[in-house]
Amino acid sequence: MNPPLQLSLRTRADNPDHHLWNNHGTWWCHFTLHLANGTKRRVRRSLRTDCSAKARSRRDTLLGRLMTPSSTLTPA
Repeated sequence: MNPPLQLSLRTRADNPDHHLWNNHGTWWCHFTLHLANGTKRRVRRSLRTDCSAKARSRRDTLLGRLMTPSSTLTPA
């Protein structure tokens, strides 16, 4: 069984691309999960788009799903 996850988010209102980076034309989301056993997992997920607006929307959807109580993280 996987340990419970706690999503660690730091955001800045003046940076709409927080948690995002563009790697050679493809946007990625990155964040850190803190596990109940005291360890942490750095996560990077391709958002599979070259459009920053779509990337922001997909990041918000991804992080929103992870903040639900029953969320689990599956390999990409």
